[in-house]
Formats: sequence, C-alpha cells, structure tokens
Amino acid sequence: MRDFLKTSAIIARREFAAYFSTPLAAVFITIFVAATGAFAFFIGGFFERGQANLESFFIYHPWLYLFLVPAVAMRLWAEERKTGTIELLMTLPISPAEAIVGKFAAAWAFVGVALMLTFPMWITVNVLGSPDNGVILASYLGSFLVAGAFLAVGAFISALTKNQVIAFILSATACFLLVTSGMDIVQNTFRVWTPRIVSDAISSMSVLSHYDEITRGVVSLGSIVFFVSLIAFALFANAIAVTQKKSA
Repeated sequence: MRDFLKTSAIIARREFAAYFSTPLAAVFITIFVAATGAFAFFIGGFFERGQANLESFFIYHPWLYLFLVPAVAMRLWAEERKTGTIELLMTLPISPAEAIVGKFAAAWAFVGVALMLTFPMWITVNVLGSPDNGVILASYLGSFLVAGAFLAVGAFISALTKNQVIAFILSATACFLLVTSGMDIVQNTFRVWTPRIVSDAISSMSVLSHYDEITRGVVSLGSIVFFVSLIAFALFANAIAVTQKKSA
C-alpha cells in the first residue's frame, strides 16, 4: 500500500505540474472564477438578496461543472490513446491503478485550486455581514465532491475513446443525467411507467440532491458515502477500461 501511494503521488505531481505548463490552467481558472462570480452577482442576485451568505454563489456550481469539468477530464486518457503514449505508459513499472489514481488526483487537485481561488467571495460576505462560516465551509466541501465525482466519470469515459470531443460530449451528458435524475420532471416521467422503487433508486443517484443537502450545512454520512462510492465506482470502471487496453 505504501508503494502504491508513493507511486500514485509521483504521477499526481507530474500530471499536476503539466497542467501549469500549458495555457490550460490559466484559461480554466479564469473562466471558472469569472463564471462563478458572474452567476452569483448577475443571475443569483447576490446584492438583491440582502443576506450575508453564499447561497447564490454555490447554487450554480454543479451546472458550471457540467461543462468545465468534462473539459479537464476529456484529456486524461483520450489524449494518451490518440498519441499512443498509453502504450508507453503501460510498459512502465507501474500498475494501471497507480496511473489512474495519480492522474485523477492531479486533475481533482487542479480543480480544487480553481475552487480555492474563489475565496474573495468568502471574504466579501464576511465583510458585509456575519455569515455562517460552517455552512460556507460545508458548501465548499460539497462543491469539491461534485467536481471529483464528475472528474471520475469523465476519466472513465475518456479511457473509452481517442477523440477528446466525443469524450467531452459523453462526459457532459452523463454528468447532466446525474444532476437531473432527482428532479420532479424526471421523477414524474419514470413514475408513470415504472414501479416506485425504480424511480426512488434513480432519485437516490441525484448528485444535486446530495449537494443541496451539504450546502445547507448538513454533512451527512449518506451524502459523503454517495460521493465516495460514485468516485470509487467510476475509477474502478476506468481501471477495467485501461486494463483491457493494456492486454489488447
């Protein structure tokens, strides 16, 4: 286990540094910070609410991640397959699991950096009033977990294709389904022709419902288990896809 973590950490550091060796880092971080601020102020009515909280800031994060996170995830494995470097990677003395965990950790840390750079919003509400900083901290945790779940799903899909555009579209679609599965319009559609247990199972897969619970300051074990399980399952599927490529 120690060797596994050490090797994964080495890969993660290499991949994380690679993000900042290209304009990708600056573009992604700029778009994310600007978009979150714009949604909070111009769409969420930050000042019009007259409340010292970041509800209008966090409410749009899952929807922004639908486009921004797949843009990061699409290159994780699709680029390796397109350039043929995945064959070279698989000949190195590392296991597919170590490569998968390392690349995922680097991407998640990269998105985490972008999320951390929105801290001026936190400072702003503390200057304007006395917010519940515990709720804000929980909301940051929820946002980070949503990003991790979307990244894991995107990494799995990226391992299935050489085309980054296809990987982006499929990843965004899969994440959209995870977000909307708990909405009334979706639930009502399934309840018409499926048993209640099926619609309830689909609803339980909603990223949005678990995220909303956390942003209210309720960090329940169920929500944490949901996100961790989703990430673990997607990475397991990613390992199967990469292992099959290695054996092919």
